[in-house]
Amino acid sequence: MRIGELAQRAGTTTRTLRYYESRGLLPARRAENGHRTYDEDDLRLLRQIRTLQDFGFDLEETRPFVDCLRAGHPAGDACPASLDVYRRKLAELDGLIGRLESVRAEVAARLALATDTPAPRCAFGGTS
Repeated sequence: MRIGELAQRAGTTTRTLRYYESRGLLPARRAENGHRTYDEDDLRLLRQIRTLQDFGFDLEETRPFVDCLRAGHPAGDACPASLDVYRRKLAELDGLIGRLESVRAEVAARLALATDTPAPRCAFGGTS
């Protein structure tokens, strides 16, 4: 299939596909007429990349999953390098959740303090 069809089937743009190609995530095969050519395996690679990006993985974090699929594994997370990326991402998410919980607790404490203490009327249209 040509680049436009692959982009449409993958739900992305031809510009994105060219970028993935420049980053080595998508093969750079060309037909005799010079047009890029792709197959169902390439569509599978793209779906893996897009799924991971939807989960918050950056493009470079998708590389081990793509490499795993290219190596012939049935799933992109069947390889140790992919599992390592999952572990790092989980640790990163746990850290973010911890920071968000701290910020939430602080905002809740300030709200409680602010609503327990009578405040002077605001000149900006707010109520007290």
